[in-house]
Amino acid sequence: MLEIRGLRVSYGNDTVLNGLDLDLADGEALAIIGESGAGKTTLGMSIMRLADAGIQGSIRFNGEDIFTLSDEQMREIRWNRISMLFQNVNNVLNPVHRVLDQVAEPIVEHKLRSKGGALDRAGELLTRFGLPTERFSAYPHQLSGGEQQRVLLAMALANDPDLLIMDEPLSSLDVTTRQELGELLRNIDGHRAKLVITHDLDTASRLSEKLAVLYGGRIVETGSTREVLINPRHPYTRALIRAYPNMTTVKDMQGIKGRMTRPVSGCPFHPRCTQAMEKCSSEVPRLNQNHGRWVACHRGGIVTLLSVVNLSKQFNLLKAVDSVSLHIEAGETLALVGQSGSGKTTLAKILMGLYTPSKGGIYLEGKKVEKREKDFYRRVQMIFQNPGESLSHRLSILELVMEPLEVQGIGTKEERREKAIQTIGEVELPQTKTFLNTYPHHLSGGELQRVAIARALVLDPDLLIADEPTAFLDAGIGAKILKLMLNLQECRGLSMLYITHDVAAARKMSDRIAVMLDGLIIEEGPSSEIVASPRQSYTKRLLASASSLHYLDKTSVK
Repeated sequence: MLEIRGLRVSYGNDTVLNGLDLDLADGEALAIIGESGAGKTTLGMSIMRLADAGIQGSIRFNGEDIFTLSDEQMREIRWNRISMLFQNVNNVLNPVHRVLDQVAEPIVEHKLRSKGGALDRAGELLTRFGLPTERFSAYPHQLSGGEQQRVLLAMALANDPDLLIMDEPLSSLDVTTRQELGELLRNIDGHRAKLVITHDLDTASRLSEKLAVLYGGRIVETGSTREVLINPRHPYTRALIRAYPNMTTVKDMQGIKGRMTRPVSGCPFHPRCTQAMEKCSSEVPRLNQNHGRWVACHRGGIVTLLSVVNLSKQFNLLKAVDSVSLHIEAGETLALVGQSGSGKTTLAKILMGLYTPSKGGIYLEGKKVEKREKDFYRRVQMIFQNPGESLSHRLSILELVMEPLEVQGIGTKEERREKAIQTIGEVELPQTKTFLNTYPHHLSGGELQRVAIARALVLDPDLLIADEPTAFLDAGIGAKILKLMLNLQECRGLSMLYITHDVAAARKMSDRIAVMLDGLIIEEGPSSEIVASPRQSYTKRLLASASSLHYLDKTSVK
């Protein structure tokens, strides 16, 4: 039905849509999601041929390129065959006419019915969409936001169009009205195609079967709505989902670093991407198939940074780690959860080369790690459980943070000093001369752990292994450390292996959880699934014993 090829829309020197390709079939419901400024509304206005902009490319509707049609031919299509539910009520509803007359107007305009017949049709639609009869004679300013949206919907469907474009149809409504109107919109006659334009993931999930993610004027990922929202493959899609307040997720919300800018050469998302490489800044990626959907990414989508396959470690007769297989994607946090003695720290030490595995393999971006060269430790760093034991008390704070740079031979002495001071500030520690020359034994536990984090981050690693990083800290300081780590992940695009016995902390920190018992991974999955529907009895016991606040029932107090 709708075929868009090479659509480029510019307002002066600002190119909002940049070579966009899109298809929509009869009866299909497709949602376009993205941040404000991505070009979503411009796309809708271009399809209606209402965009006051420079346009290149083609939009074919039932085989006809709308840009070759005369103004009169286009007026016959608008409201009749293609209709739009606009975002801004004030730009559509006339404040001096009754809403019943306004719904009837497109019918009369296209000579589909007499004035009386048009009013009857308008009344039927308004009733269908839940507007009380006594409100038909109201003026727009006399209606609530939900009522106004019902009027707009009735107007958009007055002439039974083949394609309905909905621009943010639910975003300004309260949750109850959203629920009601969402049901109405979802159950609109199935024969017509629907294009849903929204920044709201809930709206997209309610109203669409397919999803296209728009960024910087380009489509970066498409696929079934369910699959894209559950298992995003483009870094931007994942970032959007992380930033959305959602009752089905448990990890704290994370923003997207930086802001959208135009123009950008190469991939439009590369200035904010957590896994960008040199090619991303110069070459626009094509949409290619990846895990059952289309993704525009030079790296094929979200990269698997580290994986372990059938990893085992035996001490005499004790199997501390038993045939463990795991993976960590670029920019994600995997929480490894289990009681003391389950093998968590042993696994971390194998990853860092402190123990040699009895069998199995470790792979960094698909390449097997045979031995730990300097480059491995430049990319993978570890925060140990006890910072007091892992930091040398012979070195000052500045020297401790500078040392990894010296070992790697990075920069001049002055450059190393500047980098260390910058990183110390990044973990929210003082950058004064007095503090930099202080020794570890003069610091509190929370300050020591921040120094340990700074020391691990100064090399700009890709992966941070954090082994019980708050175990020796009180709850207040521990919460600050965990929040700091989440903020650093957001800003730096870090991957993290977060090792803990505390399921309550794991659910706030991680994208996925792996449960370890007696050296085995007994359960693994998205954090929300593990917390809501654990399969293993051990996992259920861990969750039952997790930290929570209990209040005595007054009737039980004697």
